[in-house]
Amino acid sequence: MGPQGSSGSKGSKLATWILVAAVAGIAAGWAANTLLPDVATAASVAGYFSVLSDVFLRLIKMIIAPLVFATVVAGITGMGDAKAVGRIGGKALLWFITASLVSLLLGLFFANLFQPGLNLGLPLPEKDMATNLKTGGLNLRDFIAHVFPRSFFEAMATNEILQILVFSCFFGFAIASLKSEPARTVTSFIAELVPVMLKVTDFVMWFAPAGVFGAVAAAITTQGLGILVTYGKFIGSFYVALVILWALLIAAGFVFLGPRVFRLMGLVKEPLLVAFTTASSEAAYPKLMAGLHRFGVNDRVTSFVLPLGYSFNLDGSMLYQAFAALFIAQAYGIEMSFGQQLALLLVMMVSSKGVAGVPRASLVVVAAVLPTFGLPEAGLLLIMGIDQFLDMGRTATNVIGNSIATSVVAKWEGQLGEGTEGVTA
Repeated sequence: MGPQGSSGSKGSKLATWILVAAVAGIAAGWAANTLLPDVATAASVAGYFSVLSDVFLRLIKMIIAPLVFATVVAGITGMGDAKAVGRIGGKALLWFITASLVSLLLGLFFANLFQPGLNLGLPLPEKDMATNLKTGGLNLRDFIAHVFPRSFFEAMATNEILQILVFSCFFGFAIASLKSEPARTVTSFIAELVPVMLKVTDFVMWFAPAGVFGAVAAAITTQGLGILVTYGKFIGSFYVALVILWALLIAAGFVFLGPRVFRLMGLVKEPLLVAFTTASSEAAYPKLMAGLHRFGVNDRVTSFVLPLGYSFNLDGSMLYQAFAALFIAQAYGIEMSFGQQLALLLVMMVSSKGVAGVPRASLVVVAAVLPTFGLPEAGLLLIMGIDQFLDMGRTATNVIGNSIATSVVAKWEGQLGEGTEGVTA
């Protein structure tokens, strides 16, 4: 009990330092944006700030692939039952699809309610202006082919979580089906690799405050706080929609988890802060695993459902895609019927599965879908400047959605214990 309490105390201290770093980043970015003489100088200074966030994200990417591989293989060999894996995957996908539909509908509803694109008061980009976002080949066929890795090492090198998950499943089932001494040796090695990777994760996460400071300071230095005023209606209405989505997700969690869902939110506050301040789901992954463990979710369930959720359960991104598309339509004065909006919703739901792991994947999906409905792709230029601030909110929402989804699936499977949630320092 002692080490667990100590771990909780360290986590609380780290969360505090992350908040301090975020505030310091805002102050440093504001000072740089205010005092620097021109845009070019500001961009140069922001580049130095972003070195800190780049190093942190590189460290995170360094550990993600081996961590996912080790935990998934250990989980499957621990289950020893392909039917159990299939059953858990089916329940997880049912939750993911339902949550995605709700998120998209909520985005459509609030975009129609607030109409943030009307009377924007900004010059509109020419409709045929390029956005430099690569959207070619964004379709279900290519996504299905992309799921299966051409090379395990390529998937590891590029941090393709879904591809790593596929290989890990094959590898885990192969080990579980063998009864030989070499298979037991590999099983033992993988089981011992997991705590080693978790310890490496602890070391890396102590660099999180520096990464958060750099990310926030760089964004404010280049964009300034004034851009938040210019796009105030859009940003404000988007975050209102996100808060409502958080409430719905927590309410859904309450139905299955009871009052414990509020304790879950407390346990994942650290990865939530990391995700929000860095706008990176990968950065939150290790600590999210630790939070779910403390909540009592069986590690075998977490190791399988969480990587799956990172590809299929992007609640915040779904809401954003619907919201951004209607914002662009409103800005250009293009009317969309209810039927067209529903069609847009369904196309986005399918298309979003084809860009897992792509930087700014939500923007890529929106850019690919817009021409299908006669909307100018150039409209994305209106929101690219503030996308960092929007990405922070949608990434944090993805963390909330995946933490609740994993916990609920564990409850359905009878794999949710008491955990160490009540342990204090």
